[in-house]
Amino acid sequence: MSIGKRLVLATSIVLFSFSVAATPTPLTPHTAEYQVNYGSIELGKARYQLPQAEGNLYHYRFDSDVSLLVLSDRRNIRSDFTLDGGQLTPMRYTHNRKGTGPSFQEQAAFAKGQGVVHSRYKDERSKLEYTDILYDPLMAQLQFRLDMVEGKKAFHYAMVKEGEVDEYDFKVIGKERMNIDSGSYETIKIEVVRDSSKRQTFFWMAPDLAYLPVRLTHFEKGSKQLDIKLLNYHFSPTQQTVKHEELKPAVNIQP
Repeated sequence: MSIGKRLVLATSIVLFSFSVAATPTPLTPHTAEYQVNYGSIELGKARYQLPQAEGNLYHYRFDSDVSLLVLSDRRNIRSDFTLDGGQLTPMRYTHNRKGTGPSFQEQAAFAKGQGVVHSRYKDERSKLEYTDILYDPLMAQLQFRLDMVEGKKAFHYAMVKEGEVDEYDFKVIGKERMNIDSGSYETIKIEVVRDSSKRQTFFWMAPDLAYLPVRLTHFEKGSKQLDIKLLNYHFSPTQQTVKHEELKPAVNIQP
């Protein structure tokens, strides 16, 4: 083989290896920051952080800080879970809320081997039966993205939230080009399935970004209440830690 052909072959291998390594997955360490608006009014920011896994143990974090006039809402949420094939299994979940009105804490410990979930919401403790497949509200977002990568068509998740097990369904609306301040993205539009049209929630996920959500809008009685848009993101396959920085409170949108 000539030197020229060897050079072309070597270059192709390097480029192919780089493209494979650079392709993110939903569990690639990453951060994503969002702008939270109430209608056209800027409320604050929210940030998701997924650092490098510790073996098969993952830690996913959501921090938000939003305010409107004298009202404020600050949340710190953390989910610890493991991965078995393409299925995430929850271990611990904590949700701390501070701001205008009563502050509260929510905690859940998932003991799958014992078939029980120990939950505490505000001052109420409960013991829930661990049946089938359960999620917490934070890590369910990553499972959704994993399921999108696998090409699944049905999206049903049972989540432990506020001391209860709630069922949620989602449906794919179709493909849509999303143009926002941080860029232009090819996305898949998703809707939260509800019995009533008084509340509607849509979000757009970018396949090229491992189905990272780039926008979420929530409507109440036809009026846009919340509009959350991606400001920046960073995937880091070699990332070992993610530095937590204080945010100025965002609203944690529940389905």
